[in-house]
Amino acid sequence: MVRRVLSLTSGRIAVVILVLVALLALCGPWLAPQDPLATSDNTLASASGAHWLGTDYLGRDVFSRLLDGSRISVLGSLEVALMALVVGAVPGILSVYSGRAFEWLTLRLADTLVALPFLLFAIAVIALLGNGITQAMLVTGALVSPLFYRVSRAATLAVARSPYVEAAIVSGASVGWIVRRHVWVKVLPPIAVALAQTIGVGFVIASSLTFLGIGVQPPAPTWGGLLASDLGYLSHQPWAPVAPALLIMVTVWACNLLADAIRDVSGEAGRALVDRRRARSRTSTSTPVPVGGSR
Repeated sequence: MVRRVLSLTSGRIAVVILVLVALLALCGPWLAPQDPLATSDNTLASASGAHWLGTDYLGRDVFSRLLDGSRISVLGSLEVALMALVVGAVPGILSVYSGRAFEWLTLRLADTLVALPFLLFAIAVIALLGNGITQAMLVTGALVSPLFYRVSRAATLAVARSPYVEAAIVSGASVGWIVRRHVWVKVLPPIAVALAQTIGVGFVIASSLTFLGIGVQPPAPTWGGLLASDLGYLSHQPWAPVAPALLIMVTVWACNLLADAIRDVSGEAGRALVDRRRARSRTSTSTPVPVGGSR
């Protein structure tokens, strides 16, 4: 699947952007030219050689804070996606094989989680457990998990009616063996699409919470926090919110682009893509190459 995704132009663009964002998260704090927490008297300065994106209302270097804040933003989105994957995909697969009681219970739980407003619920949990990005993202991931539950359940139901799975059940194979051997391969592509989309949703959620000052203790920088602080001084720096907003938009766009690429190369569409390329390669190899020029 990885080769198929990289064979598409949209897949390559999405992977390059996401790799750059991941490198920012890993190396951003060390690449920052100045201390992102250091204040100075040079407040609300314009872009210059010393401050590539200017300074904020406390004289802190915006570019350094943008690089340093990338780690929290990326980790928050990954926490949302991984939590949603674990909480949603595993019960979704098991609900097909674990009996009517487990199926009814997980379906009702998924319906309940969908009905809860994740932002208000995350605020309530943070008020109980304390302000921290990890607990906020884990709670939000649990509220987003019904997406994975429904995707994995639908894919598992499609596979469960296949003859080879029914033959494995009749032969006495365990549920774990059937899931590992037959179900997981078929369920993986739609889950991968949902995971790529959820990472983008996680960026929006993390940026929204940090924009409101939830989950991060100031003066720790985040992309959403930078966007919020810049909005208060638009009369002095109308261009200031462009950099954090552009980073958030491009990252979410790349996640959705990757999800579309995975969807295009998986299932019947992926097999059709491979067949077309094989036919094209056979045509190119079988076409005789003319020798000499035409008169």
